[in-house]
Amino acid sequence: MSGPPATPTPTPIPVFDDNYVWAVHDGRQALVVDPGQAGPVAHWLQTHGLALAAILITHHHDDHIGGLAALRRRWPQALAWGPADERIADLNHVVGEGDTVQVAAPALAFQVLAVPGHTRSHLAFHGHGLLFSGDTLFSAGCGRLFEGTPAQMLASLQRLAALPGDTLVCCGHEYTLGNCRFALAVEPGNATLQDHARQVRQWREQDRPSLPSRIDLERAINPFLRVEQPAIGQWLAAHAGLANDADPVAAFAALRAAKDSFRG
Repeated sequence: MSGPPATPTPTPIPVFDDNYVWAVHDGRQALVVDPGQAGPVAHWLQTHGLALAAILITHHHDDHIGGLAALRRRWPQALAWGPADERIADLNHVVGEGDTVQVAAPALAFQVLAVPGHTRSHLAFHGHGLLFSGDTLFSAGCGRLFEGTPAQMLASLQRLAALPGDTLVCCGHEYTLGNCRFALAVEPGNATLQDHARQVRQWREQDRPSLPSRIDLERAINPFLRVEQPAIGQWLAAHAGLANDADPVAAFAALRAAKDSFRG
């Protein structure tokens, strides 16, 4: 009797200064996520002898959709899924909470999760042991609140944190080293975080990606998933004037504001 299918290997394609376009392929056809630039994606596909079959879009920011139109012109058979948002053109399929994206080749299926906060229409895609979280959940961090409320963002993050621990977190930016610096300022006694920050520093010195992460690791190191931890409450009381018994939404809002102004 065979076990569950192996998790596909996600590949981060660097674009701009710190974005990743994620790719999964079966040796012939590829799916890519959030193609902010077309050129690097096309080069990667051609280098590996792959055709573009599918595109997933998490949100409308140009560094996530800027290459979508050019890639669809180059591979007109490619199908694109993304949120209902007038700021996103060139989609074949508009999807939202509870929908399933079914890709024929590579043979993949993803559950669509609405995760507002960074933007009002932000989606995440979960399946095959992978989470494409866009700019909602980063390793050791989370996205800025451009259009959503702290309550929305915290609920979105808690939803992602409840996914299976071995889920690979494929997020949109290489922010991990800076995020770890803030996380260590907030929770300096976290030994798992200390070890991971050292590992990330080594990877980045070698020009290696720090991603994908894992949900179980994020539960252990990410301060935005740990707002109810006593050590974080004590830090917020000392640095943000927040009461030790503040509710989780207030703690999250204070923590996100502290990260916005952090210069460590």
